[in-house]
Parts: sequence; C-alpha cells; structure tokens
Amino acid sequence: MKLDDFISKVAEQYEETDASQITASTKFQELEEYSSLVALSIIAMIDEEYDVTIKGNDLRSAVTVEDLFNVVKSKKA
Repeated sequence: MKLDDFISKVAEQYEETDASQITASTKFQELEEYSSLVALSIIAMIDEEYDVTIKGNDLRSAVTVEDLFNVVKSKKA
C-alpha cells in the first residue's frame, strides 16, 4: 500500500476538483466539493481497493489525506 496510489484513488472520488490539488497534506474535508456523497464514495473505495472497513468516525478524525491513509494502513495491519 503506497501513499501516492492512495492519494490518486481519493482524488478520483472528487469529480470537479483537479487531482493535482489533492496531496498528502490536503485537508480533504475542507475541499469545496466535499459532501456526504463524497464521504460515502471514499469509504466504498477504501473497502473495495484495500478490503478495509472504516466508519464515519474514522473519516471525521482524519484531517489530511495522509491521516486517512494512516487509518487505513493501521486497520490493514
């Protein structure tokens, strides 16, 4: 599991936001496009791509994309 791949997969969940704007330090919940639908898409992508189930609280506690990556990585271990 690589951070760069994870960032790309998160960026794919944002249809209107340029993928180049999304980096490890991006506060993904503060992006203009972020909504409950995007949140559900991220949760579904993590389940499908990494076989990890995260809850809304896990998503809310992550501030940056890298924080979310670390949550997924810790649950995968």
